[in-house]
Amino acid sequence: MPITLESQSDVAVLRIDHGKGNTLDTDSCRDLVLRLEEAGAARAVVLTGTGGIFSAGVDLRRISDGGAAYVSEFLPLLSDALLAVFGFPRPVVAALNGHAIAGGAVLAAACDHRVLTTGPGRIGVTELLVGLPFPLAALEILRCAYGTTPLPSLTYSGATVGGEDALTRGLADELAPPEEVLERAVAIAARLGDLPAEPFAHTKAQIRQPYHERIAEYRHADDPRIERMWRAPEALGAVKSYVDKVLGGSGRA
Repeated sequence: MPITLESQSDVAVLRIDHGKGNTLDTDSCRDLVLRLEEAGAARAVVLTGTGGIFSAGVDLRRISDGGAAYVSEFLPLLSDALLAVFGFPRPVVAALNGHAIAGGAVLAAACDHRVLTTGPGRIGVTELLVGLPFPLAALEILRCAYGTTPLPSLTYSGATVGGEDALTRGLADELAPPEEVLERAVAIAARLGDLPAEPFAHTKAQIRQPYHERIAEYRHADDPRIERMWRAPEALGAVKSYVDKVLGGSGRA
């Protein structure tokens, strides 16, 4: 299973365990939605990765291999998975055990709190470096987490930052040693989970309502444009080139 589910102190721990980079593809996106449904009775959720990576983002190898048909299948599932985290009514804490890049960074942004390792672990949204635009859901999640003002420098540059830089820029809420990241995230999730469930869920929905409304209003028009750009021969060619030359064939972004 791309996403495993375990329980620690009544907190559901969802762990991405999918290939070398814990990448997002049709399988892991579907599985994440299912695991969140299974975790519905938990008082809180922690989302983390396996090994030294939280998530390296979209599996570009599958995009390159599957072409336009795979893109059409994948993109709605990606948005659905991101929104399943973003809209989850209980607290969701990201235990960033390593790199959170591109779609992995958006996944972290969809959470309510982010604990980043002091070890090797960088956060950044690199989609434009590959030549791919952001789905509307992803951009609104980033806007909610980090505000509108930082979005141009965050998205245009494709820069990745870690440690104190990530903390200063607000991409992480706190730092913890590698061996303590999960423990700290579970502790925060448990504390937030002690808050009354209905008032917490309502407050969270109030905070995120403008972003959900923008997604609901504009997604039907924006998603087809995004799909067209991802399916375009030049975009698929850029993905293949990026996989071969930049990622050494590993297929993560």
